[in-house]
Amino acid sequence: MEKYLLDLNKEQRKAVIHKDGPLMVIAGAGSGKTRVLTHRIIHLLKEGINPFNILSLTFTNKAAKEMRNRIENIIGNSISKNLWMGTFHSVFSRILRFESEKINYPQNFTIYDTEDSKQLIKSIIKELNLDKDIYKTGLIRNRISTLKNNFITYQKYYENKELALQDQIAKRVEFGKIYQIYQNRCHKASAMDFDDLLIKTYELLELFPDLLEKYQQKFKYILIDEYQDTNHIQYLIVKKLASKFMNICVVGDDAQSIYSFRGANIQNILNFKNDYPNYTSYKLEQNYRSSSTIVEAANSIIKNNEKQIQKTVWTDNPKGEKIIVVKTTSDNDEGRLVANTISEIQMRKQAHCHDFAILYRTNAQSRALEESLRKKNIPYKIYGGLSFYQRKEIKDLLAYFRLAINPNDEEALKRIINYPRRGIGLTTLQNLSLMANSNNSSIWEVINNLDNNSKLNNGTQKKLKDFALTINEFIIKSNEKDAYFASEEIAKQSGIFSELYNDKSPEGVNRFENIQELLNGIKNFVEHAEKESNKLADFMQDVALLTDQDTEKDNDFNKVTMMTVHAAKGLEFPYVFVVGLEENMFPNIMSSESQEALEEERRLFYVAITRAEKRLFLSFASSRFKWGQFIDSEKSRFIDEIDEKCLEKHEHLPSSELKKSKKFMLNKNQIDTKKYALNLNKRRLKKVNYLTNNDYSDTEKIKNGMNVKHSSFGIGKIINISGEGANKKATVFFSGIGQKNMLLKFAKLQIVK
Repeated sequence: MEKYLLDLNKEQRKAVIHKDGPLMVIAGAGSGKTRVLTHRIIHLLKEGINPFNILSLTFTNKAAKEMRNRIENIIGNSISKNLWMGTFHSVFSRILRFESEKINYPQNFTIYDTEDSKQLIKSIIKELNLDKDIYKTGLIRNRISTLKNNFITYQKYYENKELALQDQIAKRVEFGKIYQIYQNRCHKASAMDFDDLLIKTYELLELFPDLLEKYQQKFKYILIDEYQDTNHIQYLIVKKLASKFMNICVVGDDAQSIYSFRGANIQNILNFKNDYPNYTSYKLEQNYRSSSTIVEAANSIIKNNEKQIQKTVWTDNPKGEKIIVVKTTSDNDEGRLVANTISEIQMRKQAHCHDFAILYRTNAQSRALEESLRKKNIPYKIYGGLSFYQRKEIKDLLAYFRLAINPNDEEALKRIINYPRRGIGLTTLQNLSLMANSNNSSIWEVINNLDNNSKLNNGTQKKLKDFALTINEFIIKSNEKDAYFASEEIAKQSGIFSELYNDKSPEGVNRFENIQELLNGIKNFVEHAEKESNKLADFMQDVALLTDQDTEKDNDFNKVTMMTVHAAKGLEFPYVFVVGLEENMFPNIMSSESQEALEEERRLFYVAITRAEKRLFLSFASSRFKWGQFIDSEKSRFIDEIDEKCLEKHEHLPSSELKKSKKFMLNKNQIDTKKYALNLNKRRLKKVNYLTNNDYSDTEKIKNGMNVKHSSFGIGKIINISGEGANKKATVFFSGIGQKNMLLKFAKLQIVK
């Protein structure tokens, strides 16, 4: 038996050596599904299958990279590099670049990320003079995305009376016009958003039978990771590609289907047997990750779901310690409990910060936790926060790169036409937009063909011609030189490099360092890329499809990880805290609408607890501070679904402030919850007033450039002062934490001399 097969257990081996025909691998949490996928590809290659005929689809670039590295270690780079392996979006964008002319797009089309789409929609809403409180950018963007994923074009939207009625009731009668303009602007800018990458691929395969035949012949073996997370369009594309040879292998776990809000359809995995009646199925039920107690607890939870593929996950791992369930008095008390427990485990077990994860249902829950971690000087990172590639200075430079590749990209052009400042104001930009729209052309085409345009004065025309000359030089460099050479030249000649270098404020220094980090990343890309694919366009294609997991920086490594449960899927940690386990929070209040929604919440909880390897801590608060008062909370029903023998329950002693409040309540038996909250808030207000009136912070003495000390954030530097009197505010930069805006009368800042 080949050495790579000896690494597998019996069921894993069966799934790996199965060669032809449809195959479904149900992989329980921690059962080694990545190993099965990579070893299956290795086995196909060992059996003589051409790497060019294998398509492997994942949901993150990180997962694809990990798989490719494992394959390289066994097979070698020369073979593995020929595999078609990557995310759905990256693979389909690659196909679209080959075939784009058939759907009237250039090869160098831009990919709009979520922020680009929102910015374009925001511009359209402003141009149409619509009420931004009714036409909320995020809501409009999500509605367009939903319609696209259901194959409803703006033309079909106009024909659908039910959809029009929905928008009439919501007072969004101009939604159809926004959708139409959005699609037309994207096409005019030679841009596709993330939804288009899927829809246009489906259109190619649907409208051009010869192309479908070409890619069916090419992808004779198809492997899909996390099949339970596929949406309707992904499902349809894969079904078309696999219909000729039927050599499709899907790996997933219906118990971890948690993304319905973004279109994932659990029926895709549940109905696999109907789509492929001659399928073979294997179940990976041995968990290699968690203690026996955690595995047992997970099984006792998920068995309450009706819609599922039956399996029994088990493990040979030690029983481990019981799961700690703690009732706390408030969300702040819960935060202190978590921070204190982490600190204690670090001391007793010599554990590192990166061994810990704190999981919550919504991002809003992070505040109390962050405060408690800071007070204990425990470093942390919020996963899914502002990505490196979403920072302003990075987006600015990337916009220049995008223009160098596709000058019709209007969102990129609008972003940097006057950055750094070159005297091209908003009025000029609006005139250019009007000219472009009236000629049904792009703004770039107007700028690049001015020819003494009578609508613009001579000074403005000169500035625009200089801008066009600069961009045309960038276009030449991006085509002729490698990505690093071109990007460095663009950073310097655009003026961004010197703009940030000359800004010596802490913020400016940080931004300049981020630009250098970006250039370092491009240099690394060029060093590892093939010569024929080391251009700026190749780098930008990768960047456009990155996820938060792909952009995690090394200096974030040894920190406690804080994230939503949705973001935690696919990750694992020795110590996991799942907080806020209260009714209407987890399960979410929306889950009461249907059995399907409640079952998805239960699957989300299942995902949360199966992230833990050694220890699992569950906590809930009896009251939570919301809307300016304490609201009573009820323990989550999910806690009661866990087998009692897996649990060790505690009630955390309240903090001193809440002890006093509780004593106060006992003396006034007739006081109801609202009056209690009101009294507690009054007492807090008195405390705040006392702090603002003492000599700790003299707001008049605090000036720009001063070093100050904050009780939670430490030493910082004042980088801006605004407002007067009671409304005086300071922007303070704290090393390791970042910029904070503070109302000085509450900030308690101490001047450091």
